[in-house]
Amino acid sequence: MSISDTTRIRLRSAKMTQYCGTSLSETLYTTPLTVCLTGPLGAGKTQFLQGFAKGLGIRETILSPTYALEQRYPSTYWGEVLHIDLYRLEGNDAKEIVASSDHHPGIRCIEWSDRVARLTESADIHIHLADVPQSSEERDLTITFRDIAIPSPKNIEKWRREIKLPKGIANHCDAVADFAKRAADALICEGRIVRREALQRAAQLHDLLRFVDFSEEDRKQEDAWQPWNQQYASVRHEAACAAFLREQGFPAIAKIVETHGLNTPNPPTLTTEQKLLFYADKRVGKTQVMSLDERFEDFLARYGDLFPLEENQRWLSEAKRIEHELFPKDPPL
Repeated sequence: MSISDTTRIRLRSAKMTQYCGTSLSETLYTTPLTVCLTGPLGAGKTQFLQGFAKGLGIRETILSPTYALEQRYPSTYWGEVLHIDLYRLEGNDAKEIVASSDHHPGIRCIEWSDRVARLTESADIHIHLADVPQSSEERDLTITFRDIAIPSPKNIEKWRREIKLPKGIANHCDAVADFAKRAADALICEGRIVRREALQRAAQLHDLLRFVDFSEEDRKQEDAWQPWNQQYASVRHEAACAAFLREQGFPAIAKIVETHGLNTPNPPTLTTEQKLLFYADKRVGKTQVMSLDERFEDFLARYGDLFPLEENQRWLSEAKRIEHELFPKDPPL
C-alpha cells in the first residue's frame, strides 16, 4: 500500500532554506526521481535546490536555468541531476520539455512545475514554498513524498498477528516509534527534512522477526515461528526483517530497518531515517526512554553474555556519534 508522507517546516532564513535543501539529499531511496517545486517568485526555490545540489555532491553552483531552460549536473551517488525551469513556458511548450525528459534515469528537478498540472499531482517529491505574511525572511515549506511504498497500520497489525510477535517486543517497537517521531520533530524544527511516516512504520517493524536471534530452545516454543526460523536461519533479525519487507513490496522501509543493528554492512552513506531508527532503538530499553549510557548498562545486564563486549561498545560508540551529529546541542528527551 502506498501512503504519501507530508512534512511542514518553517524556514526562518535563506541559510536555513539551503540547509533544508541539503537535508533532502539525506533522505533519498530510489531513482529515477522527479522533484517538483512550486511557490511564488522569490520564495526560495532556487536556494533550496542549491542546498540539495550541495548535498548530492554537485560542485557547481545551481543557478536558475530560465534562459537555457535546463541544466545537467553529475552527482556523487544518484546519477545525473537534470534541472528544469518552466517559469517562461506555458501550455504545450512546458508540456513538451517535460515530456522530453520523462525517462531521465537520475534525478529530475522541475521549478514552476505547476505550469504542467499533472506534475504536481504525480511528482515523486513535491515541494511547495510559501511566503509568510509580514516577514521578508521566513518561508513555509511543505514537502510531500510519493516515491516509496509505506505499509499501513493494518499491514503491521496483520504481520504481528500472523507471526505471533510477543507482546513485549511489540510494545518495544511502538515505544521506539514514539521516541523516533519526537526526535524527528526536533530535527524538523531545525529545518531538517525527515520522512516521519516512513520512520514510524520502520520503527514499528524493526524487531518484527526478533525471535530469529533467540536460542533454539526458545524458538521451538512457538510453532508459528518455525517457517521463519528455517527461511532466515543464516541471518540476524535485522537482515531477516529487511528481507521480509522486500518480499512484501516495501524496499525503502527494509533499507531503514536493516541498519538498526551493526550486523549488516552499511552503505556509503546512511539516510536520516536510518540514523534516527538506530539511535531511537538505542535510547529505548523495553519501553523506557534512557540515556545511551543507561541503555548500555541495561543491555549488558540482560544480554552481555550473548555478545562480545567489543560489539556492544561499538554500538554505544556509534550511537553517541549519531547523537552528536543529529543533536549537537542537546539530545531529545
